[in-house]
Parts: sequence; structure tokens; C-alpha cells
Amino acid sequence: MLSVRNLTLDFFTPEGSQRVLDNISFEVSDGEFVALMGANGSGKTSLARCLNGILTPTSGEILIDGLNTRSANDLIEIRRRLGMVFQNPDNQIVAPTVEREIAFGPENLGVPRPEMQQRLARLLKLFHLEPYRQQAPHLLSGGEKQRLALAAIMAMQPRHIIFDEPTSLLDYESRCQVLQLLQQLVTALNPFSAQPVTILLITQFPEEALFARRLLVMERGRLLMDGKPKEIFLRVQELQEIGLQPPLEFRAYHELQEKKNEVPALEKFLLEPIL
Repeated sequence: MLSVRNLTLDFFTPEGSQRVLDNISFEVSDGEFVALMGANGSGKTSLARCLNGILTPTSGEILIDGLNTRSANDLIEIRRRLGMVFQNPDNQIVAPTVEREIAFGPENLGVPRPEMQQRLARLLKLFHLEPYRQQAPHLLSGGEKQRLALAAIMAMQPRHIIFDEPTSLLDYESRCQVLQLLQQLVTALNPFSAQPVTILLITQFPEEALFARRLLVMERGRLLMDGKPKEIFLRVQELQEIGLQPPLEFRAYHELQEKKNEVPALEKFLLEPIL
């Protein structure tokens, strides 16, 4: 479980302090798929970096399976349990070949070589990277690099993964491939682990948030909304006031409602579970 309790983060400069996160509290259950949205500067990435201990809160605390990110003794285990996939995969790929990149994490965790080789062979196949195993990562396409970054994280068998806008640099087809992988991770049929993985997806695309079972919305460092994506996206005017646009069908429904038109069939569709 991810537990955030009264989290506050200040950045200090010679000119003074700036509050980046303001008294945020929420929990994410094991195996839950949660999306996180907010306008630029709302604090999404800072929150993600607090969750895996890159940034230390000014006050409050974060517990990852009961381990505290403030404890230096807990950080190694936290980063083994909680993986992070960044917006630009080039920022986290370090090895000279695809094969070595996937093996890098398990090697550093001391995974026995026979088990590491099993993980490597399985992940190369599952992520359709077998033809590129000896290839340099920088020669891959954007979608292939993002699949490689995810495979490298999955090689360490984390229980939780944070995705920080993983599709923002990808074309439509590559975005769909990444989203399909995310859906697999949180199902009982997860091909990468014996149990579903907790997903926190930071995204700028409202259509992607519809794949999640829960949506968190941030605004100026505060947690403003927390609920089912379809219910939140019906709050069209509130979202637009903080610089977010719901998906087109929700905006169309809102405009029809303002004109006093009755569209029960559309309303029924919008309120049905996405999964």
C-alpha cells in the first residue's frame, strides 16, 4: 500500500521559499490503478519524486508497504518495491545494449544468474524486444525505448510502479501499446508477476485516465479531487477552471445539459464502469 499523510514540500531559494505540495493525504491499495492529473506546475512530478524518496518532504510522511521514505535504512527496499518510469526513457536507460539494460537492475539486486537469465528471456519475449537484444538502446524507436524502460523496471519485480507521463512523447500506436501493458499489469492475468501491480499513472491525456479505476486531480500543490474518472470528468466547468479539459464526450454532454436537453442514453454510457 502507498500511504501519503499530510505531505508538504517546500523548495528553498535565496529569494525565499515556495510551497510545491500542500498538506496532501491519500492512500493507494495494492493492485489499484490510479491516474493523476493536473495542469503544469500543479506538483504532479514533485509528488512522484517524493514517493520514491528522490525528494524528502518538508513535513508529513510517505509509507510504502509500511516503509518510510524519510528513513535512509528503508530507501533501498523502497526503490526495489517501487519502480518509476519517466516521461523520457533516455533519462533512465544506462546500458549499452537492450539485453544489458534489462539485466542491470537484477544484477544490482544480487539476483542469482540463472533466475536473472530466466527473467531476461521472458521479458524480451513479452515486450517484443527479442530482435533488438544486442542492439544499442539509442537506435530504438520512441515506443520501443518506452517498452525497454518498462521491461527494465519489471525485471526487478516491483510491487508498485509510478509512470510519469510515459506516453507524452509517443505516437498514437505506441501510446496504445503502453496502455495495453498497463492494463495487463493490474489484472489477475498479469503476465509479468504472480500478483497485480499497483499503478500510479501521471498523464496529461484525459482519455488515458479513463483506463484507471480512480483519478486524483491536483491544483497548485493541493489534492483537489479524488474519485472515479467518469464522475470527475462530469465536473467539466470545475476542471476547465483549473486548466484541464475532460474528454470530448463529457464536454459535449455538459453543453447539452446546459441547453436543458435530456440525453439519458449518453448519461448511462458515461456513468458505466470503464473496466
